[in-house]
Amino acid sequence: MSFTRRQILAGLAGLGIAGLGASGVRYWLGRPNEATSHDYELIAAPLDVELVAGHQTPAWAYGGQVPGVELRCRQGERLRVRFINQLEVDTTIHWHGIRLPLEMDGVPYVSQLPVKPGEYFDYDFICPDAGSFWYHPHTASAEQLGRGLVGPLIVEEREPTGFVHERTLSLKSWHVDKQGAFTEFSVPREAARGGTPGVLSTVNGTHAPTLELPAGQIVRLRILNLDNTLTYRLNLSAGEARIYALDGNPVEPRALGKEYWLGPGMRIELALKVPAAGEEISLRNGPLRLATLLSVDSGESEADWPSKLPANPVAEPDLQRAEVLRFNFEWAGMVSANVEQTGTHTFWQINGQAWDINDKTCADRPIATLKKDGHYILELRNLSQYQHPIHLHGMTFKVISSNRRKIEPWFTDTYLLGKNETARIALVADNPGVWMFHCHVIDHMETGLMAAIEVV
Repeated sequence: MSFTRRQILAGLAGLGIAGLGASGVRYWLGRPNEATSHDYELIAAPLDVELVAGHQTPAWAYGGQVPGVELRCRQGERLRVRFINQLEVDTTIHWHGIRLPLEMDGVPYVSQLPVKPGEYFDYDFICPDAGSFWYHPHTASAEQLGRGLVGPLIVEEREPTGFVHERTLSLKSWHVDKQGAFTEFSVPREAARGGTPGVLSTVNGTHAPTLELPAGQIVRLRILNLDNTLTYRLNLSAGEARIYALDGNPVEPRALGKEYWLGPGMRIELALKVPAAGEEISLRNGPLRLATLLSVDSGESEADWPSKLPANPVAEPDLQRAEVLRFNFEWAGMVSANVEQTGTHTFWQINGQAWDINDKTCADRPIATLKKDGHYILELRNLSQYQHPIHLHGMTFKVISSNRRKIEPWFTDTYLLGKNETARIALVADNPGVWMFHCHVIDHMETGLMAAIEVV
C-alpha cells in the first residue's frame, strides 16, 4: 500500500480555492486553477442547516450542502477529486459500489491513513460501470454519516440512453429532536436489534418536499438510500413506474409493483411516466409520504419508454466450477469485555468473529482468502430476526438464489438479507486487495458485523 498521495497542508493557499474566509462562499465543489493533479476540489466542513423549521442543526457537509454535492463523471473516465478536510476530526471517503483500486477505497488503516484536519488526499480512479453510486466516510461512521457526510456519485453511460429527463433523490432520516439538535446516533439497545433509526425523513435534505416533473415525459428517478439505519418500503401512490437498474446495475425493465425494499446503501433507478399537468403522485415509505411529485406543463410531446440500459462490464461467474464459502451473520449474545474502557459494544459477528472498530489490525486477519480471478459462491445465512444489507467493497456480485423469495438474478454490491434468510451470491474475485464485507446498518457494522475478505 502507498500513502504518497496523503500530504499535509501548510494552508489552503495555492490550491486555487476562493472564498475560504469567515464570510462569503466557504464550502464548494469547484475546479482548480491548475488541473494537472485533479479535476475537482471537494471540501468537508461544518455547516448549520435548517432541517427543523426555525432551528439550526450543526451538520457536516460535502461541498456546502447535506446530503453532499452530486458528483458526476462518464463511464470509463477517470475521476480525480482532491478531498480537503476542514472538519476537526479525522475522516476519509469511501466510494460505495465503485470497482476501484484498493488504495482509493477510503478505509482507514486498510487502504489509506485517515485524512487529518487541515490535510487533503487525492482520490484518482477510473469509473468502469455506469449507474447510481454514492460516497461517505469509513471513519466514526455512525456520527459522520449521521451528521450529513453522504453524497451521490452518478456515472453516466458512454452513449445516450433515451432518457431526456432525470432526477436524483437522496433519502436520509436524521437523528434530531424537535429543536433540530442531534440525538444519539447509536443507542446500544437499538444497535443490538434493528439499528438506531432517525426520526426526520428528508429527500435531498428537505422534509416532505414537492418536486416538479415534466408532464407526459418519462423521467429517470435515481433513488439512493443514504440512511444510517432505515430500510425504505418504496412505493408510489399512483402512476406507472418501471425498474431499470438496481444498485447501479441494469436489469430487464419491469413494473415497480406494490413496493420495493431499499436497504441502507442501496439504490434503485425507476422510469416514471409523469401524468397530466397538475396531477400529484406521492413517493412513500410504506404509508408515509416522503415527497410529492407534481406534474407541470412541459410543452413537450408525450415520450415513449426507453430501451433497457446497457450492461456493465462485470465478469460472469461460472457456477459450475465455483467454490462455495459460507458466512453466518448472527447476534453475538454478549457485551464486549472492554466496553468499560472503550465504550464499544459487541453485539454482532460473522462466522463467530466480531470486528473491533478500535483495533487497527482487524483487516490483517481476513475471514476468507480468495484466489485472484477465482469463481466463488458465497452463501449468506442470517441467523437473526433483523435485516442486514450486506455490502462488499471493491467487487460486484450476482444474486442467484434465496430460500425466502424468488430471485431474478442481478448484479449488485449490496444485498438486503432478510430475517432468517439464506441467500447465495456469486462473483469473480478479479480485484486484488483486502476488502470490507459488512452490514450497512451502521451501528450493526460498528458493533461487530464486519469482516475483511482478501483477494490474492
